[in-house]
Amino acid sequence: MKTITAATTAAAFVALAAILSACETSSESGSAGTTTAATAPALGAQESPILLAPADSLRLPSAPLDRERYQKLKENPVKLAAEQPVSTFSVDVDTGAYSNIRRFLDDGRMPPGDAVRIEELVNYFDYAYRRPADREQPFEVTSEAAPTPWNPDTHLLQIGLKGFEIERSEQPPASLVFLVDVSGSMDDPDKLPLVVRSLKMLAQELTERDRISIVVYAGAAGAVLEPTPGDERSKIRSALNGLSAGGSTAGAAGILLAYQFAEKAWIEGGINRVILATDGDFNVGLADVEALKDLIARKRKSGITLTTLGFGAGNYNEALMEQIADIGNGNYAYIDRLSEARKVLVNEMNATLFTIAKDVKVQIEFNPAVVAEYRLIGFENRLLNRADFKNDKVDAGDIGAGHTVTALYEIALAGSEGRRIEGLRYEPDLAARYDPRAAEFAHLKLRYKLPQEDDSRLIEVPLLRGLLTDEGQEPSPDFRFAAAVAAFGQLLRGGDYTEDYGYDDVLALARDARGEDHYGYRSGFLTLVDLAKGLDPS
Repeated sequence: MKTITAATTAAAFVALAAILSACETSSESGSAGTTTAATAPALGAQESPILLAPADSLRLPSAPLDRERYQKLKENPVKLAAEQPVSTFSVDVDTGAYSNIRRFLDDGRMPPGDAVRIEELVNYFDYAYRRPADREQPFEVTSEAAPTPWNPDTHLLQIGLKGFEIERSEQPPASLVFLVDVSGSMDDPDKLPLVVRSLKMLAQELTERDRISIVVYAGAAGAVLEPTPGDERSKIRSALNGLSAGGSTAGAAGILLAYQFAEKAWIEGGINRVILATDGDFNVGLADVEALKDLIARKRKSGITLTTLGFGAGNYNEALMEQIADIGNGNYAYIDRLSEARKVLVNEMNATLFTIAKDVKVQIEFNPAVVAEYRLIGFENRLLNRADFKNDKVDAGDIGAGHTVTALYEIALAGSEGRRIEGLRYEPDLAARYDPRAAEFAHLKLRYKLPQEDDSRLIEVPLLRGLLTDEGQEPSPDFRFAAAVAAFGQLLRGGDYTEDYGYDDVLALARDARGEDHYGYRSGFLTLVDLAKGLDPS
């Protein structure tokens, strides 16, 4: 662990002040692409605080060096519908967790629990949900329920959203700034060389209407390619081929310069986005991560979004990569192989770049006379307060063209054997307070904004008890496959709620529900489950 001295800390604060001052000056000047020099204020007489690493981050000399960072997740608990009938969360279309755990399993290691975000595993796959009838409402809602595979005494409720699709020719022109980390930490085959090949594939899909700029950063940030029409492919390929790794990582300065280029190449009515490709190891430059987030949020409000593409292992900072993509109204993906780059940047290009609905929030109210308990599977870092649902100032996830979003709840019906929470001696008589004959077991509400609007729109869908009583009817293949993926994610995190359900059960369920698999993604899932089965010591 590095020793932090007062001198180093002071230098970091000077750098921070300079960067933020430059950002504000550039923003206020109103001249896109113009950089104004800023002088950092002198440090006062009071000493700057010295930040020490927490005790649990200390590494014994014999321990292997692994600097990967993940956001701490606490699995959603079972909740009583009578006490907390309302569940609220933001949608999540990121898929980075799936390809990241694939990297671990391919390397012969089980992934850390905090790397497993179950909703991203489920949403890695496409599902044949109903499509919207027109583009006035950008997505359609599909719901399905059936007995839970790992606990037949409960039900699994699936909520699915499907965004409208567009042809490639319908996509607005795009101004893309490739922000590439060329620091020394990127000097591995699965880092900068893979970045270059990935961005070449994306550039190949662009046309003369589009613009590409390339900014790099290491010890300092610099421009490699001025805004260039997308059909000048040889010029773009030559710029990418010239990239090489070396030096430390001044990521904050690179992001600042990339936003300046995005302003310079702004396309009115088009897609204006920065695409950051890095291992996330921001170890020089902006010391205050919160200031970095504030910068990205300000640029988001101006119409410039941010997508993050993660690469590599050992020092990977996934926690930061996911967070800044969320704040930048973009998406986060982890690229572990060239085929994943093709999936994200070519096959799903419209969904990656073209937003059809922003700040999409989900709220479901359960009827306590019908539903005794519920548990949201995944979305731990997307939970919202109940009041946030109607508050249009609270940011939430976005949906791109053709995106599917899936949320799963495990629910225990009133009076069933599936209840996990023991009843109280003085528990109120729910039948006296609620109508047990009510036709609905839950009420679903969604809020979203169209891309150019600031006021949200509301969708309401009653969930009828008939969903829970279709006994003898086999669930759809998409329902069964999503359930298999959710079970797999829970097993990777310890399986607190999966009873005796194991990897063999997941394989059997997923294999039977594979359906059409044009790109082999679902077959690849079976391979991952089989790998985990052989690696999991439990």
